Amino acid sequence: MDAGKRVNCADYLIAPHRFVSQAPSPAERASAPIDLRRVRRLFSDPARVAESGFLRREVAGRMFERLELIRTAPALVLDAGCGEGADLPLLRQRFGEARLLGLDASAAMLGAARASQDAALSSVNRLLRRFLPRAANAPGVNADLVCGDFANLPLAAVSADLIWSNLALHWHPQPHQVFQEWRRVLRVDGLLMFSCFGPDTFRELREAWAGIDGAPHTLPFVDMHDFGDMLVDAGFATPVMDMETITVTYADADRLLADVRAWGGNPLATRSRGLLGRAAHARLRAALDAGRRPDGKLPLTFEIVYGHAFRPVPKTTAAGESIIRFDRPKK
Repeated sequence: MDAGKRVNCADYLIAPHRFVSQAPSPAERASAPIDLRRVRRLFSDPARVAESGFLRREVAGRMFERLELIRTAPALVLDAGCGEGADLPLLRQRFGEARLLGLDASAAMLGAARASQDAALSSVNRLLRRFLPRAANAPGVNADLVCGDFANLPLAAVSADLIWSNLALHWHPQPHQVFQEWRRVLRVDGLLMFSCFGPDTFRELREAWAGIDGAPHTLPFVDMHDFGDMLVDAGFATPVMDMETITVTYADADRLLADVRAWGGNPLATRSRGLLGRAAHARLRAALDAGRRPDGKLPLTFEIVYGHAFRPVPKTTAAGESIIRFDRPKK
């Protein structure tokens, strides 16, 4: 798969009719035995998670570059999986009049987001009181923060105009259900824009573990084509998927492993429950060291999957009646 390859899912979803035997559906291929309680525990230490924030900020910047190409003026923006809230100021800057809602499954991460928002608000107001007294108590980021599950949003149907999700979807065991829920809350012509890890992520770590034991140590990240299929199945219109590879380098294996833990570690329910012994840890470090590049650095690959899609105009009414639209002739 070439880095930067862009795929319009409408192109590859059209295929000749043929009999298909017992092949797993995209949803079945994408579902993983992820322990959501462990995910929340792994993200319960915002200070540790913050060490991996540089990649989220880089990916957020690339998502905003894609967003610039799309004309949208949302009234309600949902940041699904907002974490410590680092994307909320950027969304506020981009959509100054919109209502912002940040949602995350980790109460600890939301606490960090709230503290960051309060600190930013205090700084803004201090400056305003000094130079523009009448503008004191300005709203700042002013985002509502809610603890909740992607697949069970505390939002009414057709209430959001933009759902934004940066490097969060891969932590949910059933992304197809998440897409169905996101479509439920989006208004007609509402935009979904997300990023997540793809199958090549942590490739070097998986290869190192393969020579040590057969236990799963990383998530089986979903291929972008399967995400495209799931979006279509969930009722989104002509989703567009693309991917790119980002390689982060390290001076030593311990720093690499610390960052992997900061990115969420191993939340699989099928993971080994025992502690890693000294001998196994030494073998892991040696296996990683064997992959050093000519410049002496240890590489760690991240496949970043990007997707966006719209909720289309319905073709039938709630009663199942067809909707036929006529365009007025141009004068």
